[in-house]
Amino acid sequence: MSSQVLKFPVGTDEATDYTGRVRNLSDEIVSIAPQIEAERRIPQSLINKLHSAGLFKMLLPKCYGGGEVHPVTFFKTVMALAACDGSVGWCIGQQNGCSTTAAAVNPEVANEIWGNNPVGALAWGPGKGTAMPDGEGYRVNGSWMFASGRRHCSWLGAQTTAVLDEHGNEQFDKDEKLITRTFLIPAERVQWKDIWNVIGLRGTASDAFTVEDVYVPKGYSLKRDRIEDVKIKSPLYAFRAKNLYAASFAGVALGLARGILEEFKELAAEKKGKYGKTLLMDNAVAQADASMAEARIRSATAYIESEFNGIYNDVLVGGALTPDQRVRIRLASTFAIQEAKAAADIAYHSAGATAIFAAQNYERRYRDLHAVTQQTQGHKVHYQTVGSYLLGHEPELSAM
Repeated sequence: MSSQVLKFPVGTDEATDYTGRVRNLSDEIVSIAPQIEAERRIPQSLINKLHSAGLFKMLLPKCYGGGEVHPVTFFKTVMALAACDGSVGWCIGQQNGCSTTAAAVNPEVANEIWGNNPVGALAWGPGKGTAMPDGEGYRVNGSWMFASGRRHCSWLGAQTTAVLDEHGNEQFDKDEKLITRTFLIPAERVQWKDIWNVIGLRGTASDAFTVEDVYVPKGYSLKRDRIEDVKIKSPLYAFRAKNLYAASFAGVALGLARGILEEFKELAAEKKGKYGKTLLMDNAVAQADASMAEARIRSATAYIESEFNGIYNDVLVGGALTPDQRVRIRLASTFAIQEAKAAADIAYHSAGATAIFAAQNYERRYRDLHAVTQQTQGHKVHYQTVGSYLLGHEPELSAM
């Protein structure tokens, strides 16, 4: 890890009530959630309202018109959105994570993509490509997948792109690691492949794209999460994109679990259980189930908030994330995602056969949540990675 640190001003100014803005949109989001899933995209009318509320730019630097919010504010807002619809929460989280790129590129690039564009947004996903030097830029080729929110994004990020030398050979650093960069490309310059026929989070439109011999000026590329390249002196940008995505994915999972549990609470006041004699709200098993699900959601939420609050305060002083703090974020986010799944399983099962009908919100939210757990950030293997560190081994920082 670099020994460089960022020097930050102490204190933050965060007067915007982002969760309040979500509440103003919640009824509309819930009402069109089935449409979002059926059409596999978020309607432009809702996209416009999300932009107007500033929800796509919470993590964007203030100097480019963003919120530059505390990670806990980001987490709470994504959680509130996901309680309404998982795909909306996921896309807001994704586009915000991508917008942190603005802190590491030149102002003219950041303003072109975000600052001067009220609906500017960037999407990216995993894949591989190559960048061949060409004058003051590169010729980029490659293919990428899982570009969540691509239907409403004006720019794409071509990640893990190998930078070639003038002879077309891959270059390696002193540690024999492949030298890569992320290239920012206008959406109209890529070719799309619709691959997003999936079990959950269908509305995210996380499709695949290909780039063929596209010229990209050098200034439209960056090395993600390289602290030496950070130009905006704020504690927020000491966090790596992966750390902030951890907050986002945990927020989506917990928001979906919250939505399922609240739906069950409403059902319990109306539905009678076995043999139609007793309301579920008066059933001892249902009561116990509701309390256990509530405890799992609340404890996981508190854990995430506690860790990000504490680490943020430490970063204000130290200027950079330590390996230990990155491990703590990984553990908290993995735990939150898995606890959300456990809480949702409890509430879903308690709802009985009601939960299996497509006309209900249960099964869509349940599928969305189980799609979240399949993403890398939710994998249980992180428990082993963290446990190895806790027992004295060097941290596997590539997973953090």
